Amino acid sequence: MIKNQSPLNMPEVEVLLRETKTENKDLELFIKKFVKISAKDAEKLTKELRELKSIKIKEEHIVKIIDFMPEDNSDLNKIFIDVSLDEDEKNKILGVIKPYL
Repeated sequence: MIKNQSPLNMPEVEVLLRETKTENKDLELFIKKFVKISAKDAEKLTKELRELKSIKIKEEHIVKIIDFMPEDNSDLNKIFIDVSLDEDEKNKILGVIKPYL
C-alpha cells in the first residue's frame, strides 16, 4: 500500500537502498555512479532551496537540482523547462548550489 508519494533525489535513494538491504548490486552501482553529493549535504541543500521561498521552485525541481548539480545558467535552464526564471532567481539558486560543488 502506498502511503506517501513524493520525488526522491539519488542520495535519498542510495540511503533507502542501504536501509532496506536490497541485494540489487546493479541498481546500487548505477546510483553510486551518478550521485554527486552525500545524503547529508543533499538534505541541507534541499532545505536551503526551500528557504528561497520561490513559488516557481517545485519539489520536482529541487530533486533534479540535487541529482544534476547545475553549474551555470544553461544547466539550470535544462531543469526549469516548464518555468521561466529571471536572472536574479537563477543567481540565487546557483549561489545556494555553489558551496556543494
